[in-house]
Amino acid sequence: MTIAISNEPDLITRREGSAGIVRLNRPRAINAVTLDMFRGIHKALDEFEADPAVGLILLEGAGERGLCAGGDIRSLWESANAGGDLGRVMWREEYLLNARIAKFPKPYVAFMDGIVMGGGVGLSAHGAHRVVTERTRLSMPEAGLGFFPDVGGTWLLSHAPGEIGTYFGLTGQNMNGAEAIYAGLADVSVPSRKLAALRETLVDLDARADSARVRAAIAGFTTGESASSVAAIRPRIDAWFAHGRMDDILTTLQRDGSELARSILRVLNEKSPRGLVVTLKLLRLARASATLEECLAREYRAALAVFASDDFREGVRAAIIDKDRNPKWSPAAVDDVTPEMIAPYFANAGVDELVFS
Repeated sequence: MTIAISNEPDLITRREGSAGIVRLNRPRAINAVTLDMFRGIHKALDEFEADPAVGLILLEGAGERGLCAGGDIRSLWESANAGGDLGRVMWREEYLLNARIAKFPKPYVAFMDGIVMGGGVGLSAHGAHRVVTERTRLSMPEAGLGFFPDVGGTWLLSHAPGEIGTYFGLTGQNMNGAEAIYAGLADVSVPSRKLAALRETLVDLDARADSARVRAAIAGFTTGESASSVAAIRPRIDAWFAHGRMDDILTTLQRDGSELARSILRVLNEKSPRGLVVTLKLLRLARASATLEECLAREYRAALAVFASDDFREGVRAAIIDKDRNPKWSPAAVDDVTPEMIAPYFANAGVDELVFS
């Protein structure tokens, strides 16, 4: 979806008709979200919730490339290297925002066009009305940064059919629009060329329109697309990723020997071994969790440990800073990840525990 850009702030929030607009406005960075932007969204939701003239929220991204490429990883890396606390502060405010979006009392519509990664998933996939397009490329590639799918990603992925969420969470592979719908991270597909018309329709709705009316308005623009390529290989994914131990998943893939299994192994072997083990444990715990908030609190404990880890700094360095795509993970193999290494990721954070009001 094309939106004209001028000398505007990184976040634009305003009312248009009956819609409270939240526009991520850093197109050169594919709208990567900063701490100030998270705070601005919190403030805007306060205002929109209290304003009777606002009937719905519309989240959108500026530029041609996508809704959001995630959080501002470079700033987090710089803070981690300097011994700062940006991770502790930013992730706390971000995760509280994710929980708020999931429970927002007015219809929350997200245009998930183009690239939707990491923190962009947190801002969109917890909404009530999640719209993808033929251009959508949704992913949670955090294990490749020594991290894990956060922002409630463990909750979302653990509720995908079978082991589809385990597969996407560990590999970080892109989902197209149909796959995002199949995995439960989106609701409907609308052709990108029709987003402007859908936006106009939503803005023109009566401020008293409820979620059913918003859903009906969106339905007038949907393609009805439901075919998902990942659905066709789900029986194999379910068999490969059903294990509770990362080394068992790798062994199963190695024994299979098919081209698909070998290609998945190549992807997994590029990831942080520690990140893979932590991700799998978080996904399994999320599957038994009762609420999104429970998962977010657990993710926050793990994120604090990630921020202090060498793997996070090394993963970001290799992917974003130096861009050599050659991280030196510690340890270098899944077999060498010990329970003692993983324990801090799941330890009570004491005064830093994430608490929801």
